[in-house]
Parts: sequence; C-alpha cells; structure tokens
Amino acid sequence: MALRVWALAAAALLAGTDGTREARERMVTGLQAYPEPYRVSDQRVLDALRRVPRERFVPRAQAPRAYADTPLPIGEGQTISAPGIVAAMTQALSPSPSDLVLEVGTGSGYQAAVLSLLVRHVYSVEIVEVLGRRAAARLDSLGYKNVSVRVGDGYRGWPEAAPFDAVIVTCAPEDVPRPLVEQLKEGGRLVIPVGPDGGTQWLWVYRKTDRGLVRQALMPVRFVPMTGEAQH
Repeated sequence: MALRVWALAAAALLAGTDGTREARERMVTGLQAYPEPYRVSDQRVLDALRRVPRERFVPRAQAPRAYADTPLPIGEGQTISAPGIVAAMTQALSPSPSDLVLEVGTGSGYQAAVLSLLVRHVYSVEIVEVLGRRAAARLDSLGYKNVSVRVGDGYRGWPEAAPFDAVIVTCAPEDVPRPLVEQLKEGGRLVIPVGPDGGTQWLWVYRKTDRGLVRQALMPVRFVPMTGEAQH
C-alpha cells in the first residue's frame, strides 16, 4: 500500500513540474468530447491520464507531439498508441483498485503507467527485448513500483502471476490466444484487438463467465501484429 501511495505521489509531482500540465488537460478535455464509442467518461481513467507524463514515454524527437491524439514511433518498428486508444481500452477494462492486470505488449510502458494508478499490480510482457528493458527502467525511474515487466512472448501470458482480474493486449493476433483466456479469472475482462495485419481489425471486450466468453465489439482499430507463437 505504501508503495502505491508513493507511486501516486511521484506521478503527481511529475505532472506538476514538467511544464506539460496544460497540454495534458487539453488532451483529456478532447477525449471527453469525442462521439461514442470513442468518448472517455470514466473519471478515474481521465485522472490517470492527467498524471502520467506521456512525453517521457516517447523518443525525445517526438516529445512535442506527445499529447496529440495520434500513435507515435518508439523504435524497433513499434508504436505508442494514441492517447484516445489508450484511454478507451483502459475504460473498457473497467479497472478496480484491487485488480491484478496482465498487459501483453509493454512497448514504451505508457499503458502500464496509466494502469498502475488504477489497479493493485500490472504484469507486463514485451517480446522485443530492447523495448522491454527500456520500459522497465523507465517505469522504475519514474516511480511506478507496482509494475513488473518481463521480456518474453506474451502469447503465453504470465502463468506464475495468474489468475488475473483483467488482461489487456496492445498488439493484434488473428485469434484470441487460449492461454490468456485460461489465465483470466471467472468474471474477468479481456480487452484485445483481433484481426490480420493490414486487414480489418476490431477491438473486442470479452468477459469470462461460467458458460464461456461473452464478447462485445468496441471499435475498428489498427495495431501492430502480435508476433512470436501467435504467428505459428
């Protein structure tokens, strides 16, 4: 609990000293003005977006565009999702303070940082080693102590930390990976883009019930493909 309070305080301090508070507030205001299903209205999610310094999660050359609602390159052929997508996926996950969350696709660490302010612990898996190591160091240096990062194939999840209350996937497989469903608690939520690379992809929200998975289509999206075992 003390670590969580410390992380919140550190994030708040960054938000007040990095000179980007106004840009962050404009971003949040814009997200609330979008039409459905893109509108973000969950105040806990919006407050988390206000706290996290997105410019610290993008390459220095991209920092001036950090609060534009657009994806940005982060190297190794990967991107950081647009703030609107991060917000919409987080809202769809319905995070609770007691939740244990699995994230597949750490990327820059931004989505994990947002989630860390909303849940008990985030377990994040990144298949690109250089990105995983950078993200882990970045999250640690910024004070997000309730995030664990592992370099590996997210298709298999993180069995030792399961079961999870929620799973969020930031890359697109063509089908939902069975191991992620198996590691989800009954009643848990899975937010995942599904579809072929370069083809039609949809963001889905799945809920695990005693009768199987119940799914809801959220919006059309465009994500980098899930690599590793997902492509075999």
